[in-house]
Amino acid sequence: MMKALYNIFLFFYPIGARLLSFKNAKARKWIDGRKGLFDQLSNTITSDRPLIWVHCASLGEFEQARPLIEGLRSRFPNYRIMLTFFSPSGYEVRKDYPGADYVFYLPLDSAAHAARFIDVTNPAMAIFVKYEFWYYYIMEAKRRNIPLVLASGVFRQRQPFFQWYGDFHREMLRGFSRLFVQDQQSVDLLASIGITKAIQTGDTRFDRVLAIAGDSRPVDYIDSFCGSHPVVVAGSTWSEDDKELDHFANTNQHVRFIIAPHDVSAARIAECLSLYKNAILLSQLRDSGNGQPSTNNTQRANVLIIDNIGLLSRLYRYATIAYVGGGFGGDGVHNVLEAAVYGKPVVFGPVFDKYVEAVKLEECGGGFSVGNALELEKQFHQLLDDEFLYKRACLASADFVRNNAGATEKILDYFQEKRLLTT
Repeated sequence: MMKALYNIFLFFYPIGARLLSFKNAKARKWIDGRKGLFDQLSNTITSDRPLIWVHCASLGEFEQARPLIEGLRSRFPNYRIMLTFFSPSGYEVRKDYPGADYVFYLPLDSAAHAARFIDVTNPAMAIFVKYEFWYYYIMEAKRRNIPLVLASGVFRQRQPFFQWYGDFHREMLRGFSRLFVQDQQSVDLLASIGITKAIQTGDTRFDRVLAIAGDSRPVDYIDSFCGSHPVVVAGSTWSEDDKELDHFANTNQHVRFIIAPHDVSAARIAECLSLYKNAILLSQLRDSGNGQPSTNNTQRANVLIIDNIGLLSRLYRYATIAYVGGGFGGDGVHNVLEAAVYGKPVVFGPVFDKYVEAVKLEECGGGFSVGNALELEKQFHQLLDDEFLYKRACLASADFVRNNAGATEKILDYFQEKRLLTT
């Protein structure tokens, strides 16, 4: 029954994407990116060296895969690396990623596509990241005895694998050679349904954020903007986040705010400018040349809105307090580790229970969840006014990241120990 529903989903998904593509740029890229894809694969993939296939859903999963890709490149240099994405939000940003020899969209799952894809690419190993479960690709890899592993997986009781109707999903799990998971709860849940191939190695994102922080460089004019003021860096914000933040920002001129919206479209930037009354754009700050601009009402701006992408992981270094967006929306909080790695208290909205790193950051005292604007403002004041609480939170965040690093090396050591790949 579930397999039939899965096939119905696969049938209608491209039809829906095609209909949406007339008005939705992301859907259009999803369709256009797959045109002539098998010809691209056939004309590009060479057979002079064995190939490792790494698949990510989107950009967030790529950040988990990146330490592994770089580790594979270093430890096993005789292999080529092919990176695939399901979503345009991953492919369009990382299609020129130099750490991979090839970057492609993944053809939509089907028995024919999976067989043809593996015929052309002939991977020596496949690595799926976190939540990627494509039935026909998994079954084809299993049929051909291609080692297939899941990296940084995390499992929860409510997922289909653990339900009475989950036979179809459990069959996919049985297709993996090994499941490298983030926590012991995932190991135990999998064992409860007879899946004993799971190893707790942790989350490779800890290794990634440590590498980013270690290589972090200043951002032009930010130091001058911040001065000696306390600074709140709010990253990956959505409309719901900004509507909870704006009152505090507008009524606390002595605090500097750096707002990095998740979406930097013209409409979202205009919305941020309307919410934050004394704001300036990063592009305007750079154009001013002095880092000390004024708003139209002659008051000095205390809010800096980042109107480009790619800077967020470097911005958290300026924070007195970090706020990570997404927690007031249905999908939940974004990556709290990018902020915690700098040893900052991390505040976020109430929707975070699906994200084990946010749950554990709160448990250790480095993270603080808030349910509304009043709670948010109270939490900001407590952290700014209580030096003991603040220092304890900073230390907890830094220790949390350091103590959970090392997943990448554990996975690579397993590959080497079991001779799944040869040096």
